[in-house]
Amino acid sequence: MWTIYKKEIRSFLSSLIAYVVIAVFLIVTGMFTWLFKDTSVLDSGYANLDPLFSIAPIIFIFLVSAITMRSFSEERKSGTIETLTTRPVSDFAIIMGKYFAGLTLVVFSILPTLLYYYSVNKLSINPAQTGIDTGATLGSYIGLLLLGAVYVAIGTFASAISDNQIIAFLLSMFVCFFFFIAFDFLSDISFLKDSEFTTEWIGINYHYKSISKGVADTRDLVYFISLTLLFLGLTKFIFGSRKW
Repeated sequence: MWTIYKKEIRSFLSSLIAYVVIAVFLIVTGMFTWLFKDTSVLDSGYANLDPLFSIAPIIFIFLVSAITMRSFSEERKSGTIETLTTRPVSDFAIIMGKYFAGLTLVVFSILPTLLYYYSVNKLSINPAQTGIDTGATLGSYIGLLLLGAVYVAIGTFASAISDNQIIAFLLSMFVCFFFFIAFDFLSDISFLKDSEFTTEWIGINYHYKSISKGVADTRDLVYFISLTLLFLGLTKFIFGSRKW
């Protein structure tokens, strides 16, 4: 798995995709956090990073899909998948190596935003008493990382289905969007209103908002881990189907 992981990281760095993804993420989140009047923390008067954590899940739908679309699609289209699968490495190691490489880029995208936390805390009038809520901010970062982990698993699964990177990209975006926000809309449908909690509970956004409050709830952790394992399991099933 470590060999596959290093190969994927080298591939990301040599193709510039890592730099583009991180730069786009920081530019867009920075504009929403600092520049746009309706969302800027400088105009709101509140010491928080709500603009960052509100827009980041939407941006990640596009960026994570772009990162993962080539995981299996490119290998299959170029024929290198045959070479890869003849090496003494298991399907599980191949999938996890590619998965953790994608997750590493997500972590590298999030890390620079810690400067936002430092800046907002310093800019608050009296950081010792009314500064940024560290507990809630930490919860939001954990929620964003868990959300990114699910998105990478979905993107890896989409890439395993098709050898066309565009199809993998679109499929990944659709599934990520569906799990993130669609269940909020479905809960408003009349015949589903009676089960609003259940319908909304299935969506990622419900658990993302819950964990972003800074309250540790094992149900949210179990949800994110289960959804990640589900799509990694589906990826293994699809990838292993070539042997049938």
